[in-house]
Amino acid sequence: MNPDIAAYHLQLEPEHRRLCEYLAHEFSRCLPEVEAKVWHAHPVWFIDGNPIVGYQLLKSGIRLLFWSGQSFEEPLLKNEGKFKAAEYRFTAGEDATNLPLERWLNKALDIQWDYKNIVKRKGELIRLK
Repeated sequence: MNPDIAAYHLQLEPEHRRLCEYLAHEFSRCLPEVEAKVWHAHPVWFIDGNPIVGYQLLKSGIRLLFWSGQSFEEPLLKNEGKFKAAEYRFTAGEDATNLPLERWLNKALDIQWDYKNIVKRKGELIRLK
């Protein structure tokens, strides 16, 4: 595991740490070829410099974010922001093993919007896959 991500986990309360460590393990299992790092203060996984999935501690709990998630057509993922991102927010004590996480991660590999070049394109997103 990326040492910066491991350090991020160590700052979390035990309940949140268990969840984030589980998510990181699943991401590594399902996305073995992607780059993982702390980006904008939270763990994010990238394909060719393009962010695809990450998580973040919020006051209300842990937010799982898929940058291209609105294109997944998954009812449990809620739209986030003005682009193509979608999120899932974990409630206290929620068991992540009940979620279709592997399916979501497979869609993250197959469905990508070009966030890496969004500034260069002045806010226009282009679908990569």
